[in-house]
Amino acid sequence: MTLGVDGWQRCNVTIVNQLGLHARAAAKFVRCAERFQAEIQVTKAEQTVSALSIMGLMMLAAGMGTELELAARGPQAAAALEALAVLVADKFQEN
Repeated sequence: MTLGVDGWQRCNVTIVNQLGLHARAAAKFVRCAERFQAEIQVTKAEQTVSALSIMGLMMLAAGMGTELELAARGPQAAAALEALAVLVADKFQEN
């Protein structure tokens, strides 16, 4: 995890589940992100979306092997990034 000069904490994650960031996985991601007092963004290449938008996350079309950058700022930014990284690494608790 890194802290940028812009105040955003960042980390990279790789989608490891076979189905990628599909609807059910995106819903779990949003539910996890909602638990924290932090603004959270997800970036794939040049496309950035809110971690609270299921449709935005699905529009990233993040299949297995896709690297995403997670960025957060706010009082619980570090905890949010940690929880989201664990969720992704755990294949969204699907396997």
